[in-house]
Amino acid sequence: MPIPLRVLFIEDSEDDAALQVRLLAQAGYEVLHERVDSEETLTTALRSPWDIVISDYSMPHFRGTDALKLIRQKGLDVPFIFVSGTIGEESAVAALKVGAQDYLMKSNLSRLIPSVQRELREADERKQRKKLEEQVHQLQRFEAIGRLAGGVAHDFNNVIGAIMGWADIGVRAAEEGSSLQDKFLKIRSQADRASALTRQLLAFARRQMLQPCNTNLNELAKEEISLLRNVIGERIEIQMELAEDLNIIWADPGQIEQVLMNLCLNARDAMSDGGQLVIETQNITVGPDSRHDHTHAGPGKYVLLKVQDSGTGMDAATLAHIFEPFFTTKEIGRGTGLGLATVYGIVKQHKGFIDVDSIPGRGTEFRVYLPLGDGPAVQPDKPAVGVLRGGTEHILIAEDNDDLREAAQEILASLGYQVITARDGEEAVQAFELHANAIDLVFMDVVLPKLNGPEAYLRMVSLKPGMPVIFTTGYATETNLIPIRTREKATVLQKPYGSHYLAQRLREKLDKKN
Repeated sequence: MPIPLRVLFIEDSEDDAALQVRLLAQAGYEVLHERVDSEETLTTALRSPWDIVISDYSMPHFRGTDALKLIRQKGLDVPFIFVSGTIGEESAVAALKVGAQDYLMKSNLSRLIPSVQRELREADERKQRKKLEEQVHQLQRFEAIGRLAGGVAHDFNNVIGAIMGWADIGVRAAEEGSSLQDKFLKIRSQADRASALTRQLLAFARRQMLQPCNTNLNELAKEEISLLRNVIGERIEIQMELAEDLNIIWADPGQIEQVLMNLCLNARDAMSDGGQLVIETQNITVGPDSRHDHTHAGPGKYVLLKVQDSGTGMDAATLAHIFEPFFTTKEIGRGTGLGLATVYGIVKQHKGFIDVDSIPGRGTEFRVYLPLGDGPAVQPDKPAVGVLRGGTEHILIAEDNDDLREAAQEILASLGYQVITARDGEEAVQAFELHANAIDLVFMDVVLPKLNGPEAYLRMVSLKPGMPVIFTTGYATETNLIPIRTREKATVLQKPYGSHYLAQRLREKLDKKN
């Protein structure tokens, strides 16, 4: 089957160009070509893409070296070969120095095909190197932004956690149905919105606490789309093409729901006049030979989630930034610029990867590759919602943030617990030594001054083995500070946490002890 080849000839002789076209055709190329012989016609021709340029060196009204300079000034890295009947050795060397890849004599065109093949191969290698360099640069940029975003989110979560705690205290203290209670509820609602934003930042930074399990992506997709249909709107036709034999994935269902929701809403916003949204799943294998298409992917088996729309599409400049936090093409007030950044972070934290293709005016396709699970899918437990349950047990709170510590102390005291507080790891150990017989549970931050939480806890269990513990953390990576044996028995809460969730997990832990 002929190989398509787009050739731009810079040649004043129509016969010479025709001869070279025949030679290329005989070598198995389907030649799509254009011939130019002036600066004006060359400038016009360069608006189209070309695989290779073959140029005469000397023409009556245009010099080949001028053509080469014009092409390089436009930033085009297209292979450039001189084919001339007059070029001498010195001129040929000079031509190579200014950016030509090769030169041939018209009297010896036997070198034409090998030269073209070599330059096409080397051009493809340059493209792959450039693509790899761009992806490495993007990864480094994302890592830097991720560290910044994660740090900001961590600090804000402490503030938000304190606001949540005091708002919950105010709701319970105010008269039921009063204007004051309504004000506290509004404060809590705004704190929840702020918490959602910091969760997205942490997701991009890959510092969310994941709860992965064997998950059926098809069932998850069906449930999510049924919830999103009204939000997406009737003007958009939704097609679901789900593989019947789809493998189970190892993923946090809530996080993958977030990925699907963000991609679908992004697609909806790109189809303001209506269109078609296609959700597809399939099993796929990424082999060593296909890794040049997925630079950050390891070879192996994956489940592919594809979200395709027929919307406005994106140009290359937009595609280069779509996964960056706060980058958005929407008008002010229409989006935070965190939707696709969140998708990127969640997928990477799951050890998957994501690709995107887009054509302006024709639509966009996102492809999410997720690792396989092992065994049947499980249904994650839904947290129970009900009246806050308290108790009379003794709780040791170790938290270096004053506002969080005071809010947690107030919440637990209001539920009947006896509370002892500490501001750092050493103070927590000293308090435990004084009250070891009375303390029923330790509630402590992972990262504390002087002595971190896990280290302080190990000293405590040396005095009282089996002591129940709940760790709090702002980063998923902080859990690595907890020894594996401790982690298996401990409960870990990610900040910010509300009073209902705190009370529920605390009661669960104490009930297991009893």
